[in-house]
Amino acid sequence: MSKRKLLVVISLLGVLGGAYFIINFYQIFFWSNTAFTNEASYVFIDRDDTIDSLEVQLLPLLKSVDRFLLAAEKKGYATRVRPGKYKLLPKMGNNELINVLRSQKQTVSVVFNNQERLEDLAVRVADQIEPEADQLLEAFYDTEFLATNGFTKENALSMYLPNSYNVFWDASPEDFRALMLKNYQRFWNSKRLNLAKNLGLTPQEVYVLASIVQKESVKKEEQPRIAGLYLNRLKKRMRLQADPTVIFAIKRASNDFDQEIKRVLYKDLKLNSPYNTYKNLGLPPGPITMPDLSALEAVLNPEQHDYYYFVASPRKPGYHLFAKSLSQHNRNKKEYVDWINQQRIFR
Repeated sequence: MSKRKLLVVISLLGVLGGAYFIINFYQIFFWSNTAFTNEASYVFIDRDDTIDSLEVQLLPLLKSVDRFLLAAEKKGYATRVRPGKYKLLPKMGNNELINVLRSQKQTVSVVFNNQERLEDLAVRVADQIEPEADQLLEAFYDTEFLATNGFTKENALSMYLPNSYNVFWDASPEDFRALMLKNYQRFWNSKRLNLAKNLGLTPQEVYVLASIVQKESVKKEEQPRIAGLYLNRLKKRMRLQADPTVIFAIKRASNDFDQEIKRVLYKDLKLNSPYNTYKNLGLPPGPITMPDLSALEAVLNPEQHDYYYFVASPRKPGYHLFAKSLSQHNRNKKEYVDWINQQRIFR
């Protein structure tokens, strides 16, 4: 072979080699490697996940996991897998996929309301973000955190306000707790603090009373009237005598919060518990449920009236009969008791 032909062959091999390198490079990093056709797919990476466990999750989503792993190795991602929720789009190449998994963490919408205890809240939140319920509960009950921020174990639930929150899926229990504290501090602005002060209540006490109002009625239009009634009783140093607090005391004493109690019996009123407002003056030491924001606002903006007594209305389910005097209340109560007996509700 002549020298000229040899140079031509070498040149051709170089061109072919270069073309192969370029094609291979683009195939590995830039050609579409997604196998799904839906609008988007989501990947959830735990804190203890590695590139190997991520590979299992990506297997049904990618055309070639091997090419992805090669790109991840070249880009230094294989040893730096980051936890979180990530959104993958169709036709993404490995370079874009890795960039997303490296830096474009998604939030999730965490929703909760009307949890009776922090234990219930922890389970509810754990269903929506990575940490386990026991890890969340440990953070919720952390004594140093509670003392630093003016809470006790009994009223710690009052820091959590029902709503929908945008939270990173891999948020730590402490991150989630900090977000709840920030929201609590935002809610208790100067206007609401002044309203509470004018009532002679702390924010935690407002929450406790709102929890009783919530258990008495979910009717928003009636909550300010019930709040005003209980505030009237507090001012007169009358016992609140709120049936929902007795029900909570029964559940707490038996450590059975799944039981359903539709009727409070006279024997229940004798239960020795700080939550039994038939035996103790003032508010119980902590909330008996997580109140709606409407119940909190009802306590802060109560209806002004002279009612001191109320009982469920048999004529209008979900509502109540209010009374200014004990004699009037006893008449209303007899009507209710007769009705509940007719319904054969004995517990």
